[in-house]
Amino acid sequence: MGISYFRTAGTLITGTGSIAEVGEQAKKLEATKAIIVTDKIIRETGLLSKVTEPLSAAGLEADIIDDVVPEPPFENLEQLAAQIEGKGYDLLIGVGGGSALDITKVLSIMLTNKEDVREFVGIEKVKNPGVPMILVPTTAGTGSEVTYNAIFTDTRDKVKKGIVSPYLLPSVAIVDAELTLSVPPAVTAATGMDALVHAVESYTAIRAGELTDGIALQAIKLISRSIRKAVYNGKDLKARENMAMGSLLAGISLGNAGVGAVHALAYPLGGKFKVPHGVANSLLLPFVMKYNAVADLKKFAEVAEALGENIEGLSLREAADRAVAALAQLSRDVGIPSSLKEVGVTASDIPALAEEASKVDRLLNNNPRWLTMKEIQKIYEEAYGAVEEPSLT
Repeated sequence: MGISYFRTAGTLITGTGSIAEVGEQAKKLEATKAIIVTDKIIRETGLLSKVTEPLSAAGLEADIIDDVVPEPPFENLEQLAAQIEGKGYDLLIGVGGGSALDITKVLSIMLTNKEDVREFVGIEKVKNPGVPMILVPTTAGTGSEVTYNAIFTDTRDKVKKGIVSPYLLPSVAIVDAELTLSVPPAVTAATGMDALVHAVESYTAIRAGELTDGIALQAIKLISRSIRKAVYNGKDLKARENMAMGSLLAGISLGNAGVGAVHALAYPLGGKFKVPHGVANSLLLPFVMKYNAVADLKKFAEVAEALGENIEGLSLREAADRAVAALAQLSRDVGIPSSLKEVGVTASDIPALAEEASKVDRLLNNNPRWLTMKEIQKIYEEAYGAVEEPSLT
């Protein structure tokens, strides 16, 4: 066994009603001036009262900034940083989906590191720890509350880029399924499938290991058995609890084992075509799995079993094929587009997409099968013309 690191949030608080702990956690961090970072939709839902009331009870009044935009570009970060710099905030509280949490994480380090934010793109390029953070997800999807990654759109290059640093981990993460009850079906589907992609990719990644394998498999089980209920009966609290825990576990696995080619191929879709991250990932998952599975048939057979597929009597190849088909069906069941045509991609766009994806070495190097540009382009072509369930090649 080689040397590995395992990192997650400093303190994890989970369970229905756990948001009530936010005030006490802020006190333990000795906060004197806090700001809540969120978006306008979250503010309009009234969810913020579940955060501000416990803070007030603990004697801490928090300012609010709600200018986070979906799939945020670096310009959104710079705009928000300018608004909070020099105000003396010693605690940032991120409330929302992955965009709000990623913004909060990077605002934290922007307050203590004066380089241009684009200088942080890549792995461990942040010099100084940031301002303490509490992260509160309101969707079950990104797992951003427990990862040291943050993803942004580079509008210049029209591609997603990642900042990776242990300084992006929060002091506290609070995961309360009640905060997800009002999430609409389409968002529940996209974020939930995103979490499932995190679990599958991290389980089959090159950097996967004993510490992450069990976590990832449990995430696959929880999400695959609950996402249909969460999408089509959003008030089902048990389904929401399973999704929240599944997303959290997938985030922990992702944060330590990493992900692979699904994310690498999804980044250009988000950057150029504004395809939401979860949609891009789940659309591409079966097609990338089709290529990856032959590199580790045993692990992909185990994915099939975790998905609830009956693999008794099947060969490893047949079981792995069953995993690919099951994930394609699940994605369709919750309303995710099944081809690139449906998200605005044309055949002439594919070579440029392949070229951009081939540059995402950080993720491609963690993929269980080495993919050349030719293979990446073929995956895009198959996802573009998809009419049947993918099967192994």
